[in-house]
Amino acid sequence: MKLALKIVVFSLLAPGTVAIVGPMLLLRWTHEWSFAHWGPMQWEGVFLSLLGFSAYAWCAYDFGAAGKGTPAPIDPPRTLVVRGLYRYSRNPMYLGVLCCILGEALFFESLSVTVYACMIFAGFHTFVQAYEEPKLHALFGEAFDAYCARVPRWAPRLLSRFRRRE
Repeated sequence: MKLALKIVVFSLLAPGTVAIVGPMLLLRWTHEWSFAHWGPMQWEGVFLSLLGFSAYAWCAYDFGAAGKGTPAPIDPPRTLVVRGLYRYSRNPMYLGVLCCILGEALFFESLSVTVYACMIFAGFHTFVQAYEEPKLHALFGEAFDAYCARVPRWAPRLLSRFRRRE
C-alpha cells in the first residue's frame, strides 16, 4: 500500500505537472468546449491522451509489481522491469506522457502545445541518455546491456515481435 501511494504521489507531481500543468499554462485554459463543438481532432486527442494515460498507468503498475520500486529516480525499481510495454520499448512511460501531451495538442488544435511536446521529448531523451541509462547500467550491468540490445530505446519493434512468433 505504501509503495502504491508513493507511485501515485510521484505520478501526480512529475508526469502530472508535465502533461497537465505545462499545457494548461500554455493554453491559459481559454478554450471552452462542449460536446456539440467536438470534431474529429477532439475525439482523436481524447483517444491519444487516454492511450498515453493507460500506457503510463500500466508501466507504473509494473514498476511496483515487478520492480518493487517507483518511477521516481530517487526510489527506482529494485529489479529490472522487462515485462508489459517494456518488452517493446525501453521508455514506454515517457512515450505515454508524450501521447497525453500530443493528445492535448490535437484536442485544442494547438501548435504551442505541439512545440512543447517536442521540447519535452528532447528533455526526456537527454535525461535518458545522460542519467537513466548509465544509472541502470550501473545497477543491473549485463542484464541491462542485454535488454538494450534487444529492445529499442523509443520506437517499438511491434512487427518484428509478431514475426518471431510465427
